[in-house]
Amino acid sequence: ILPFASVNQILLLLLVLTVCAILYNKVHKAPSSLKDETVDLESPEEMEEEIPVVICAAAGRMGAAIAAISSIYSNSEANILFYVVGLKNSIPHIRKWIENSKLKEIKFKIVEFNPMVLKGKIRQDASRPELLQPLNFVRFYLPLLIQKHEKVIYLDDDVIVQGDIQELYDTKLAPGHAAAFSDDCDLPSTHEMVRSVGMQNTYMGFLDYRKQAIRDLGISPSTCSFNPGVIVANMTEWKHQRITKQLEKWMQRNVEENLYSSTLGGGVATSPMLIVFYGKHSTINPMWHIRHLGWSPDSRYSEHFLQEAKLLHWNGRYKPWDYPSVHNDLWENWFIPDPSGKFKLTRPES
Repeated sequence: ILPFASVNQILLLLLVLTVCAILYNKVHKAPSSLKDETVDLESPEEMEEEIPVVICAAAGRMGAAIAAISSIYSNSEANILFYVVGLKNSIPHIRKWIENSKLKEIKFKIVEFNPMVLKGKIRQDASRPELLQPLNFVRFYLPLLIQKHEKVIYLDDDVIVQGDIQELYDTKLAPGHAAAFSDDCDLPSTHEMVRSVGMQNTYMGFLDYRKQAIRDLGISPSTCSFNPGVIVANMTEWKHQRITKQLEKWMQRNVEENLYSSTLGGGVATSPMLIVFYGKHSTINPMWHIRHLGWSPDSRYSEHFLQEAKLLHWNGRYKPWDYPSVHNDLWENWFIPDPSGKFKLTRPES
C-alpha cells in the first residue's frame, strides 16, 4: 500500500498533466481563422495604413502628373496607393509612362473619368477654356471614384511634394468636416507675392456679388478664400453631407444665372467649393501648400523659403513644363522623360 503522501503526489502529477493536455489542445486545435488573424496582427505590412493619393493625368500635361507622383514617392516611406485619373483616350499613354520608367515600383490604379457626368453643368467660357477641362472637376466626385478609403488626399497635377506625404495625410479634420484646405490668407510670406501679381484671395475675387443668389448666401465679400488644389477629405462625411450633390446644384445654378465665371479669380471649379465648404472646413498646415508659383513669369519666392516648403503649387497660367515660368528647376528635379517621346518640355533653347 502506498503511503498517503505518495498518493497525493501522484494525483497532483495527474492533475498537472491533464491541465497541460487541455492547454495543448486549445493552442494546436484553434480554428484556422483565429490563426490567420494572429498572423495578420504580427505582419507589419498588413498593419501599415494605405495612403490614397488622387492625381489627374490630362492629355497635353501628363508630365505634370508624373513629376508630382515622382516627388511624392521619392520623399516618403509610407504605403502610398496612387489613383491616377484620366479620360479614356489618354489612359494607355499614362500607363505606359509609369510602367516603362522608374515609377514602375509604385502602387497605382488607373481610374477612367466619364465626362458625361458634367453634361449640362458647365457654362462655356471662351476666356480661359483650359479651366473647363473635365478633369478639373474630378475633385467633386471623389467618393464615386475611390470606394474603400475613409480618408483621401487629392492633389492638382501642377504640384511637387518636398515633404513626407504621411504628414499631410495626418492632418486632423474637425468633427463634421468633410475636407481640409489651405486658407489664402494663412501665410505672411505669400502675401507679397499675392499683392505683386494682383491675385485675389477673398470671396470677392471668385463670386459675382451683383447677383442676388450670391448676396443671399450671407458671405462677406472680404472673407478669405481657400485653394482646393490640395485637399484632405473624409469620405464618410462627404457622402453623409451629400457634398457632390451640393456642388452639382451650384454648377447648375451657375449655368442658369452666371454666378461666377473664369474671368474672375479661380474659374469654375473653385467657386462651388467656396460656397459649399464656407465655414465648414478644417485647415492644412500652410507649409503644405505654397502656391501662386504660376501666377507670374517674374515674381519669385526666396530660395530659402522654397526649401522649407513641403509642397509647391504652380497654380496660374505659367506652368513649370512650359516657358516662361519660375522655379522650374525645382519642378524639373522630379520630372521623368516620356519613354514614348510625345510629351516634351518647352525651354528657351528648344
